[in-house]
Amino acid sequence: MHKTILVALLLAGSIFPAMLLASPTASGIGQTPTSAQISNWNVDVSASGAGLPPGHGAVAQGQLLYAARCAACHGTSGAGGPMDRLVGGAGSLTAAKPVKTVGSYWPHATTLFDYIRRAMPFDSPGTLTNDQVYAVTAYLLYLNGIISESTIMSAKTLPSVVMPNRDNFTEDDPRPDAP
Repeated sequence: MHKTILVALLLAGSIFPAMLLASPTASGIGQTPTSAQISNWNVDVSASGAGLPPGHGAVAQGQLLYAARCAACHGTSGAGGPMDRLVGGAGSLTAAKPVKTVGSYWPHATTLFDYIRRAMPFDSPGTLTNDQVYAVTAYLLYLNGIISESTIMSAKTLPSVVMPNRDNFTEDDPRPDAP
């Protein structure tokens, strides 16, 4: 009797998920995403800058946006608030308690843009325009001493930003048999 129950549970466990994946409407749950929805979600940016959208932003614009949309979580100067610290930490990565920030740890400025664009602000991710994301990115890079106050960030200039910790990351895919 226990074998029968086990077989039934195994079958249910393998058939039910397959039914859900087969068609969103087969189970009456969900709907097929539209091309526009997929396009809105397909916004990844590579380390090389491939996928960066048109637009531009200056440090001064980023400072205003940061004060309005970021400072409550990350502190007025990016040195921390209730959420992660974004500024500082230079030279601390070999310490017992490294300070991993945009300036001390992140290998690519394009990754910063991508993260802000997808996940920030915390209370309404994805609501910043491309120009606003470029501006906040510029401001954070400036606060970390990586770019000058007059630098304008864009799809052309952002990939050329040299991050302080870039050489401590590997570009090779560590997975066995990776493409």
